[in-house]
Order: sequence, then structure tokens, then C-alpha cells
Amino acid sequence: MRRRYLCGALVAVLATAAALSAAASQAAIHSTMKPVKPSVMRVFKGKGSNPSRPRRTNNLSYRGGVGGIGIETAPQVYLVLWGSQWTGNDPSGESNLLQSFFAAVGGSPWVHSVTQYCQGVAPGTTTCPAGSTFAGGGVTFAPSQVWADNGSAAPSHPTQTQLANEAINAANHFGNTTAASNKTVQYVIATSTGHSASGFGTSYCAWHSSTSSVDGNIAYTNLPYITDAGAACGANFNNLGPYAGITIVEGHEMAETITDQFPNGGWLDGSGEENGDKCAWSPATSSQPMGQSSFPVQPLWSNASSSCVLSY
Repeated sequence: MRRRYLCGALVAVLATAAALSAAASQAAIHSTMKPVKPSVMRVFKGKGSNPSRPRRTNNLSYRGGVGGIGIETAPQVYLVLWGSQWTGNDPSGESNLLQSFFAAVGGSPWVHSVTQYCQGVAPGTTTCPAGSTFAGGGVTFAPSQVWADNGSAAPSHPTQTQLANEAINAANHFGNTTAASNKTVQYVIATSTGHSASGFGTSYCAWHSSTSSVDGNIAYTNLPYITDAGAACGANFNNLGPYAGITIVEGHEMAETITDQFPNGGWLDGSGEENGDKCAWSPATSSQPMGQSSFPVQPLWSNASSSCVLSY
């Protein structure tokens, strides 16, 4: 009988040790996490960006990078549909629209404007010399880069720390567990309808940031369910339809992450605005050709012309 008790106790000890080991492993993922202040896309309040008198002094300049990285040289987008709330609950079809956009945007004239920006140059640089390491416009996306993380419910209104944790979870899910594997990657953390982070639709439409982790620095976007905000985040903007804001907003964040992957080490102007911020809610926002389709997007800032452009 005593032996049976000893065996039972040993099993219990081993089970406890395994649980503690798993908890320690999970803790290690987040132990060095340090979220960075987000770069926010403001809501539309009836007046957008329209630089009527462009000046070269307003151009973007390089901020020196974070760990030597300021841009994405070969951008890869991973989409995370966070939480069981997504299951059978996508009234505006945002998941499919985002996937279609990501699959088509690479190599388009619109996103090509990011390729004028570089890294490995002196802080304060505004024009990249020939031979620089430039940002890439060939965005990579495939169906395998979508994760429906629906095993449990996401927080009703996630905090920045929770969003950063989910980005780290995504990196592990996709096997990007080293700094090298995350240096050209951005994770889009999409929350379901009615479950956005605080401030959505009143102070911001989306934002991008980064976090440190044992897997290296990780770039991610907080992408709420855009149509929940209506006109404040692009519904029917410039008569482009009720779903226009989905790609206007995500395109803004994607282009900014390519040119300022780990804020604020990439390309910003003197006021701290990125290539998307300077042209947000521009009257030139329109549907642009991408692959075999077209999608509503805003212009992006071009240092080459000191203006907002839709192609480059």
C-alpha cells in the first residue's frame, strides 16, 4: 500500500513539474516583452491630409533603425484572426477581403513607393544613394500565412500588452522563433466585430507597433473590425463603398510597417509622421489596380516628389 502511495505521489510530482515547465516555457516567451508606443492612424473627422504646399523640409528622414533594422527589405504579412468570436461571425467579409488584398498588393505600382526608402545609412538621411539596402515592394502572402486562432475567446477589448502577446504567439505558431526570421515580417492581429481595443473609431482606426521577445523584435498591427466604425474609418470614403475603409486602413498600416518596421527607427518626418500619416484621408484616395483586381487605398508620401502619390 505504501508503495502505491509513493508511486501516486511521484506521478503527482511529475505532473506538477511538467505543468511548471510548460508555464515557465510560456513565461519565457513573454519575459522580455516590451511593447513600443504605437503609431496610430487617426479617424476621419471630415478633413484629411492635403499638403497644398509641399516642402522638402517636410520629407521623411531615416532614424537609424532598431538593432540595425529600420525597414522591411522583403515584406511578409501574416494575418491572425484572433479569438473564437470570429467563428461564423464576419458580417462584412473582412477576412476574405484582407486576404485578397494581401495576395494582390505585392509588386503593385501603389506599394512600390516604399522602395525609395532604405536602411544602413546615416540618421537624418532623406535620399538613399545607389547601392543602399532598400525596402521591398514585393509583399509575400499565402493562404498558409493565415491563422484562425479560435481555440478560445480573445479578450473583449484587448490591451496593447495582450495584442503584443498575441503577436508573439503568432510568431511561434508560424515557426518564426528567431530574430532573423522576424526581421522582414509583420503580424496583422485582426479582432472580430464588437471586440476592438479601447479607442477604436473615436481616436484611431488602427495602429502598428513592435515588441521585444525571445524571438527577437516583432512588428505587429492592431487591426480592429473596421466596418464597426463606419465613416470614421473609411466607410463610403470618396464614394468608394461601405467596405473601402478595410483596405484603406490596413494599406496605411502595412506601408508604414514596411518603412518603419520597429517604431520609431525607420522613416519619419520632423513631426514624427510616417509615409501613411502624411497622406491619411487624402481626397486622392481611390481604387488602384493590383493583380487582377483593384482595391481602395490612400496615397503614400514620396520623398522623391515631396508629395502624396498613388504610384511610383
